[in-house]
Amino acid sequence: MEPHLADMRGHYRGRAAMVCYPQSTAEVATVVAICADAGVPIVPQGGNTGLCGGATPFDEDAILLNLRRMNRIRAIDPLNDAITVEAGCILAEIQRAADDADRLFPLSLGSEGSCQIGGNLSTNAGGNAVLRYGMARDLVLGLEVVLPDGRVLDDLSALRKDNTGYNLRHLFMGAEGTLGIITAATLKLFSKPRSLETAFVAVRDPHAAIRLLARAKAGSGDTVVAFELIGRAPLDMVLRHIPGAHDPLRGRHDWYVLMELAGGDLGSALRDRLEDVLASAAEDGDVADAAFADSVQQRQAMWKLRESITEAQRSEGGSIKHDVSVPVSVVADFIAEATAACVAALPGLRVVPFGHAGDGNIHFNLSQPADLPKQGPERDAFMARWQEFNDIVHGIVARHGGSISAEHGIGLLKRDELTRYKSPVALEVMRTLKQALDPRGIMNPGKVI
Repeated sequence: MEPHLADMRGHYRGRAAMVCYPQSTAEVATVVAICADAGVPIVPQGGNTGLCGGATPFDEDAILLNLRRMNRIRAIDPLNDAITVEAGCILAEIQRAADDADRLFPLSLGSEGSCQIGGNLSTNAGGNAVLRYGMARDLVLGLEVVLPDGRVLDDLSALRKDNTGYNLRHLFMGAEGTLGIITAATLKLFSKPRSLETAFVAVRDPHAAIRLLARAKAGSGDTVVAFELIGRAPLDMVLRHIPGAHDPLRGRHDWYVLMELAGGDLGSALRDRLEDVLASAAEDGDVADAAFADSVQQRQAMWKLRESITEAQRSEGGSIKHDVSVPVSVVADFIAEATAACVAALPGLRVVPFGHAGDGNIHFNLSQPADLPKQGPERDAFMARWQEFNDIVHGIVARHGGSISAEHGIGLLKRDELTRYKSPVALEVMRTLKQALDPRGIMNPGKVI
């Protein structure tokens, strides 16, 4: 049971009566029905890669229900651009199955080699391609869900248009297992891009980055797939701690963008468009330098810089993390305001901002001052200030009309924060839905609401 009882970040260690590994929807339904009759809590779990404690059990009487054995791809229909998969399928395996059918499943995360699609949908995961393809919920045509009483809601439709009442599938995506257990999903596929261009770009500041995004979207025929903002602090951490990492550019700069364009059979035209966009931005002083990926290996090396930030930051000691979003137009203002406020609260604090600037999602992380020991009482004292920095960062997010959870979900970590920043009416509607579907409160109790 031990691997199932601790969350990925090591913040929580739970307890449970037992772990169940069902192999079919019928087995899930049987377990849930038994638990419903007995009033026993159930905690659904996928790859256990969540970052908010949503899949950790905290009741010694709870049943932890892990879906890893439900890992079949049930059907793939390239002509309808659809694939039906079970909840325990690893995300990377779904990507490969789509690729084998000459299609693309665009959901892409740093944990895609171990996370499961059921967890991705339950938390409404985001990732690197939201700018072009949307969040996880935008990639779903239908769901199969075991309800809290053991009944099965079979809504595995592969239709694009079905206007027959409430769209029930959206109730369960982002609910983190509090309303039912997703056991299968029919997902959208897309045509594979035939042209791909990736560039690592030094920009003057975050304001310049956002102007570059607008310029790229207008000047490239709206082919921008990814647009990642990276500060110098997180890049330096990667270069220090990740073997094989190297700076694509010769000079040091304060801010960078990793951007990617994808399209049909455009050949060299896509590169020409990207070069024109960057040249125009350089003339206006927004771009200082850029490197293009001329091979798959170079592209992978650029993306490794972005995807290794979290791992590298762990080597720098304590880290207080914020997964927030604001309107794209105020990303730069948010970063400047939040940075100033946090550094004022703790001089020497290292602000580590990076993330999906193209959709307004910034991972605004705070690393302990460099002169603090990486272990021991001083590090612990820094980590004990998490709520203080939450108040600072989330307060600024709220003033800018943003969200305290862009893509990681609520789980246990942000449950109490949600009551401060979600409207009372919205919370009441959520509680009404919870009571209607799960009157005994057995589904992932204590999470989200």
